[in-house]
Amino acid sequence: MKMTKRPLLLVLLGATLTLLIATTGLVVATGSAWAAETTALATVDPEVLRWGLLAGALAASVSALAAGYAVAQVGTAAVGVLAEKPELIGRVLILVGLAEGIAIYGLIVAILIFNRLG
Repeated sequence: MKMTKRPLLLVLLGATLTLLIATTGLVVATGSAWAAETTALATVDPEVLRWGLLAGALAASVSALAAGYAVAQVGTAAVGVLAEKPELIGRVLILVGLAEGIAIYGLIVAILIFNRLG
């Protein structure tokens, strides 16, 4: 059986899009933090706010990258298993769902960080 590079390409594409979205969110959030700093409305130290926004963006983006890689690996193995034994679809879906849970955990951590910033 010949393996293709398509899953790796999809993971890299997903990673690029995730980093682009996270960077855009970081720039927008940091820009609004700087605007709040200039109008003296910020109640949090600007340096803490910048590091907190970076930590939240990294938590969401790195977990999404890891989930994309895990789903690509588990998904390719799942397709191989389902080709031989279609009755195992329930077990395969559970494994793919567990791999996708990594992204959800990262999103929860990012939300907790953002809530802590105020």
